[in-house]
Amino acid sequence: MAYNRYKSIAVSKDKLGNRFLGTIIYPEIPKSASDIYIMARKGDRLDLLAYSYYEDSTLWWIIAQANHLGKGTLSISEPQRLRIPTDLDSILASLEEKQRSR
Repeated sequence: MAYNRYKSIAVSKDKLGNRFLGTIIYPEIPKSASDIYIMARKGDRLDLLAYSYYEDSTLWWIIAQANHLGKGTLSISEPQRLRIPTDLDSILASLEEKQRSR
């Protein structure tokens, strides 16, 4: 799939000409009857789970957002039940809409 979550993000420059990306505001990810639930083990990584379920490791943020996992690491620190959303088209469209409306 290789979705680029940065394509709708504004790029700005400072006085020295350095470029930087604006903040990404992720959409809420509603539950769906088709979502998959798994038991993640300590040390599992969100990017590898995203690759396993979506064939795209860059979609790790969908799993993180759906499970209210904070910033800082892609690794699961303790065993926990995770929801793997399956309605990718709707989620990605929602992300693009959220970025355009900013």
